[in-house]
Amino acid sequence: MSKKETTGQAMTRSLVAHGIDTVFGIPGAHMYDFNDALYGARDKVRFIHTRHEQGAGYMAYGYAKSTGRIGAYTVVPGPGVLNSGAALCTAYGANAPVLCITGNIMSHLIGQGRGQLHELPDQLATMRGLTKTAERINHPSEAGPVMAEVVNKMLSGRQGPGAVEAPWDVFGQSGPEVDLPVGSKAPHPAVNSDQIAAAAALISVASNPMIMVGGGAADAGAEIAALAELLQSPVTSHRSGKGIVADDHPNYLNFVAAYEYWKKTDVLIGIGSRLELQFMRWKWLPKDLKIIRIDIDPTEMVRLKPGVGIVADAKAGTQALIDALAGAPRDDRTREFADLNRDARSRFSEVQPQLAYLDAIREALPRDGFFVEEVSQMGFTARFAFPVYAPRQYVTCGYQDNLGFGFNTALGVKVANPDKAVVSVSGDGGFMFGVQELATTVQHRINVVAIVFNNSAYGNVLRDQKQAYHGRYLGSDLTNPDFVALAESFGIRAFQVTSPVELKETIEKALSLDEPVLIEVPIEKGSEASPWPFIHPAPHAE
Repeated sequence: MSKKETTGQAMTRSLVAHGIDTVFGIPGAHMYDFNDALYGARDKVRFIHTRHEQGAGYMAYGYAKSTGRIGAYTVVPGPGVLNSGAALCTAYGANAPVLCITGNIMSHLIGQGRGQLHELPDQLATMRGLTKTAERINHPSEAGPVMAEVVNKMLSGRQGPGAVEAPWDVFGQSGPEVDLPVGSKAPHPAVNSDQIAAAAALISVASNPMIMVGGGAADAGAEIAALAELLQSPVTSHRSGKGIVADDHPNYLNFVAAYEYWKKTDVLIGIGSRLELQFMRWKWLPKDLKIIRIDIDPTEMVRLKPGVGIVADAKAGTQALIDALAGAPRDDRTREFADLNRDARSRFSEVQPQLAYLDAIREALPRDGFFVEEVSQMGFTARFAFPVYAPRQYVTCGYQDNLGFGFNTALGVKVANPDKAVVSVSGDGGFMFGVQELATTVQHRINVVAIVFNNSAYGNVLRDQKQAYHGRYLGSDLTNPDFVALAESFGIRAFQVTSPVELKETIEKALSLDEPVLIEVPIEKGSEASPWPFIHPAPHAE
């Protein structure tokens, strides 16, 4: 007689087969049979329960973004899915493989509008609007194939989030235990030699090429550095591309410095990047600029049409370009790049007190540590003022800029990288979005160092209302708890510091403790210099 298993057990076995070793989430009635299956596999899959569904989604995001592997979470349908929706749209915007596993109402009632517990008019359609792919398991026999299909779509081409739902009654249904298919990445598109030749022809006559990298190039750092050295061109990045070529590489240009080089750029080589920096933030194109793009997503070549579009994996496409260009060496320009970086740092040194505090964090954080930004004055400034030395070590929210993502995301980063230092930098406004997850850090011993810069305001809104709306403040002033006492009430070691020197010393102490730590840094309300002139610079005069 063949062995039986439930849909929930088959789904759990599929998670293990796909190398998923952690699931974040909150159990609930619709999910009990799946939750029980996770309990049965607890020697293979760690379950970390959170205090809010958004926290579960963001922790899965941090896990995925810092590793490139699938980060999984489970929540109840309806409000649970919707509460985690901000994390799904962050994962979609930042191309992170986050898997949401949820339930639905009883299968015979879906679409009936009877007002069942957690019912949505069309949950599957809702999830498909937030993810790269979403599917339903209607019967135990579909569990393996649907899980494999969703994983395949999440990991293939431009990566992104996926979702799987099963009706309440289906999770507990039994069927024969069978071999499960395992989804994997689809093969990368073959590099088109004609496109490579066309790109090489443009580059060969270029005097001042520039390479722009984004998150899609995370695994191509060595090839991109080699291309930059071959061309004696600078490499720059905005936020998702930080660390792919280390900040201290001789060809790396901080993006504030890169804007000065932009004046004379004649060929822009975008690799795994939407080119948001150049086209949405700098908003100024040098005369007769030629654009080459290497991107695995063919739709990118339609969204922003280049002169030459190479649809390929960043690593393979860059290597093919190197092979086509190998020839006469160019003059070394790294001293020029160093001067540009030095000048840029001199100019943005006025962004205080943020820069002094970010320098203190960088000095205290090991070279291979992770820095998780937040939508805050420190986070915005860090995008150009915080050096990063390897891919995935600067964790950002991409274009969604979701306020409140940072602390929760950092917990997922630490779970995925337990032996690395993880520092989360939040403002008081964003931190309070996920403050309840302090309980999760204690219960599961997730040893993140959380730094809260407390200016008693939504700082960006406050500045904009002051400057553009003549001080007509609405909803930008905040009343906060005593953050040190609050953390201590959760059983977390907490400190308050008032200077960069103190912050550096306290981070070093916190990392040596190897336990969850909160550090509050009071900042005078409205005192921060604006980082935006360096992110959205004024156009160059012709």
